[in-house]
Amino acid sequence: MKKDGRSHDRKTQEAMRMMAVERMLEGESAATVMASYGLCRTTGYKWLAKVRGQGRGKRCLAARTGAGRKSKLTAVQKSQVFRWINGKNPMQHGFDFGLWTRDIVRTLILQKFDISLSITSVGSLLAELNLTPQKPLQRAYQRDPEAIERWQRETFPAIAKQAREMGGDIYFWDESGFRADAVHGKTWAVRGKTPVVNRPGQRQSISAASAVSARGAFWFATYQGGLTGELFVELLKRLMHRRKKPLHLVVDGLPAHKKALVKEYVTDTKGRLTLHFLPGYAPDLNPDELVWSHAKRTGVARRPLQKGEKLEQRVAAQLADIGNNPMLVRSFFKHPSVAYISDL
Repeated sequence: MKKDGRSHDRKTQEAMRMMAVERMLEGESAATVMASYGLCRTTGYKWLAKVRGQGRGKRCLAARTGAGRKSKLTAVQKSQVFRWINGKNPMQHGFDFGLWTRDIVRTLILQKFDISLSITSVGSLLAELNLTPQKPLQRAYQRDPEAIERWQRETFPAIAKQAREMGGDIYFWDESGFRADAVHGKTWAVRGKTPVVNRPGQRQSISAASAVSARGAFWFATYQGGLTGELFVELLKRLMHRRKKPLHLVVDGLPAHKKALVKEYVTDTKGRLTLHFLPGYAPDLNPDELVWSHAKRTGVARRPLQKGEKLEQRVAAQLADIGNNPMLVRSFFKHPSVAYISDL
């Protein structure tokens, strides 16, 4: 229905029909009521006839969603499309591309069912199947699912039990690097005109190590360059300084973590420090990775260094702020990827 070139949506049409019929039932003439809406009076008579029909009432004036064109795919075929896509990639179906696109789904449906769909129809189908375009997480193909499951179900629970019996703590350790010229995230700008973010022309970089516990404890240190075995020992000594409780430290398999001098230092602590190694290529098992993700999303990458600022000071201040917020630290352990870690 249109009035003065303006179209009404279904709900507006429904409300208009209801009000018009209500007015006519109260005694106003059909001509007067329908003229106020810019409609023909005969339309009003038709609405009244429907409402007065046996057992119908005003519900017959309610808006209805159009049925639309019948789908070319059956419910069974739609379920099959979902199974093809969910948790799989196009290469498993013979394509030379690793990410799903509407065109690839369209081609696959044509190959399997001999049914041709438009790109728009494929998009509607994917939405109906609750599939949305998302940026995929990247994982190394060298991951060992059995080792990961064993870590979650057996290895870590045994570490937690040992720590409880010893009255010790469990920390997760990781390292990361920061650059003054890194820009994470997006900003708004006119289409086709890439925005510019000013940053220092002089490159600055700094490395940092941190250790985090499910109880909200946090430790960090900054350093220059890459991590060596000697540096790792120095950082461990700083971590253990004045520590009274035994510490179980979970680390990844970085070569510097496994050097002979590291093993010697751990042995010299006489049980005060024990290292445990995560399965290979499984950084998502380490909640300390989430610390770095948070730091890089909210720190210098979001607000570039200003004139005279030093990257190391900015990073140290940000990590200190994280350490002063136990609630934030504990939140890193609520991510589904580290749900295997209990409140230690």
